Amino acid sequence: MNHDLSQWIGRAQTAVDWITPSHVAAWHATLDHVAEPPRDGDAAPLGFHWTLAPQLARESDLGADGHPRRGGFLPPIALPRRLWAGSRVGFHQPLCVGDRVERESVIIAIDEKHGRSSALVFVTVRHRFTSQAGLAIEEEQDLVYREPPAPSARSADEYANANGADGATWQRIVHPTETLLFRYSALTFNGHRIHYDRRYAEDVEGYAGLVVHGPLIATLLLDLMQTQLPAVRIGRFEFKATRPTFDTSDFSVCGSPERDGEYVLWSTDNHGAKAVDARAWARQ
Repeated sequence: MNHDLSQWIGRAQTAVDWITPSHVAAWHATLDHVAEPPRDGDAAPLGFHWTLAPQLARESDLGADGHPRRGGFLPPIALPRRLWAGSRVGFHQPLCVGDRVERESVIIAIDEKHGRSSALVFVTVRHRFTSQAGLAIEEEQDLVYREPPAPSARSADEYANANGADGATWQRIVHPTETLLFRYSALTFNGHRIHYDRRYAEDVEGYAGLVVHGPLIATLLLDLMQTQLPAVRIGRFEFKATRPTFDTSDFSVCGSPERDGEYVLWSTDNHGAKAVDARAWARQ
């Protein structure tokens, strides 16, 4: 049981980072982009802000899961699983190569709930990314803490007719290699072991394989839309992860225009069911 988590609401921290050409080049290489060498003043890719100003905890300050030990900025929630459940992002202006970026983070909500099989705790953090040109990105990020699930009784037959790609105007097949997951973890300085330590992911947290990062899937959705509609400037983007996706097989990222200036995006999991739901809005 978690006691008096409300004292963490309002807790804030700031951090500073710089957008370097080598960091942006590493991003493009990880996502398999064919790109010119980045130059000062070039706009950073959408989603790149998830690599900036990570919490640089010392090795001795890490928990068993590879995250910084709880009870510093984030509350000391006892539930063992931590997942990035989704985000709502406003892109106000580009971040650019060469920028000095300050991230201000504030915990704005903590909600304790009971799911079908266990307790859940949701923590919402608001981030603001500012460069010398002013506010660039605002994001509300939802983290969820939960117990490992009981062994699933669902059979493969229940997924036999799942086709989450139905209705897609655009679709890309993604092959989630171990190196892709490891390199994205390195780009974001994310030590969470579920993304690169197979023994830990399967034996300790009970997953079917290495877990594909939620923000990596969100990045691939943004990348899909920008590839299909390069002239559209995205002003708002939100995503919600409803099912995990593993490195055990390929998955799809999909999208379609829904109405003027609004686009629906989603990914499928390893069984073909929808895993991440997302929407994007063009900047007015």
